[in-house]
Amino acid sequence: MTMRLLTALLGSLLLASALADTETRTPYAESAIATIESNVVFGHKDGLAMTLDVYRPVESANGAALLFLVSGGWRSSWSPPERSLPFFAPFLEAGYAVFRVRHGSSPRYGIPDAYSDVTRAVRFVRSRADEFGVDPDRLAAMGNSAGGHLALLLGTRGDDGGAPDEGLARTPSRVAAVIALVPPTDLTIAVWESPESLPSYRQFPALDLPMERAAEFSPLEHVTPDDAPSLIIMGGADELVPVFHGERIASAFDRENVPHDLIIFPEAGHNLGDWQRVHDESIRWLNTHLAATTDPSSLQ
Repeated sequence: MTMRLLTALLGSLLLASALADTETRTPYAESAIATIESNVVFGHKDGLAMTLDVYRPVESANGAALLFLVSGGWRSSWSPPERSLPFFAPFLEAGYAVFRVRHGSSPRYGIPDAYSDVTRAVRFVRSRADEFGVDPDRLAAMGNSAGGHLALLLGTRGDDGGAPDEGLARTPSRVAAVIALVPPTDLTIAVWESPESLPSYRQFPALDLPMERAAEFSPLEHVTPDDAPSLIIMGGADELVPVFHGERIASAFDRENVPHDLIIFPEAGHNLGDWQRVHDESIRWLNTHLAATTDPSSLQ
C-alpha cells in the first residue's frame, strides 16, 4: 500500500467539528435508552482539558463498559453526544455503558500523544469505576480506522499500573477486549514508503514518524500472549487499509495464542457498510469476553 493511499484514508475520516472548549460536566436530557454526561475531564495537556462523554444504559446495565475512541486520521473532534446515540444504541440496549473518548488532536499532537491520552482515559475510568457504576476489569476498547489502531495498541500494550509516581499511572491500563474496525496495524509501511509521498506526509503530520517510532506504535510489533481478546473487522475490497493489515495481526495472535477473530466483509471497502452486522459481531464479542464476574446491581 502506498503512503498516498494511507493518507487518503486518514483524510477521509477527518471531522469538521471544533474541539470542546469547556470543562463543565453537562447532564443532557435523558433519552429512552441512556443518560448522557458530556465533557467529563480525565486529564489536562498543555493547559487544555481532555474530555470524554459517558452514556449509561437506562435499563439492564450489565456492569461492563465500552470505550469508543474518537479518532479519524488521529484527529479527535467534539460533537454533541446525542449525535452518536444511533451508533451506540445497540450497545446500550445490550447493557453496556459507553465512554466516548477524545484524545489530543493532530496536527498539534501526534500518535504518541494520542496513545498516551487514550491510555490515561482507561486508567481514569478504572479509577472511577465505582462512580460510573462499572466493573474496572470489564472494559473494552473500540475504534474505527485510526481509532481501531489505538484500540489495538491498548489491547497489546496495556500494563498493570504500579508506576512509582503518584496519580493515575498506578492504575492498570489493560482492557479486557478490543474491537478494531479497518485498523492500520503496521505503521512502518507508511514510513518506508514516505519518500514518494512527502507532500502527503506534510498534510498528515501524525504520520511523520521515524522508523523506530513507527514500529513502537504499530500494534503488530507488540503482540504477546497476555494481550486482550481482539475482534478485527476488515473490508475485503478496502484499497485504503488493505485486508493484509488484519491478516498479519491475526497471524501474530495465532502465534501467541491470543483469542481473536478476523472477519472480512468480502465486498466492503473502507466504509464497511453493513453496520447491523458490525453491531451484531461486536456485541457477540463483548458478551463472550466481558462475561459478568460480579453482580451488576452491586456497582450501581
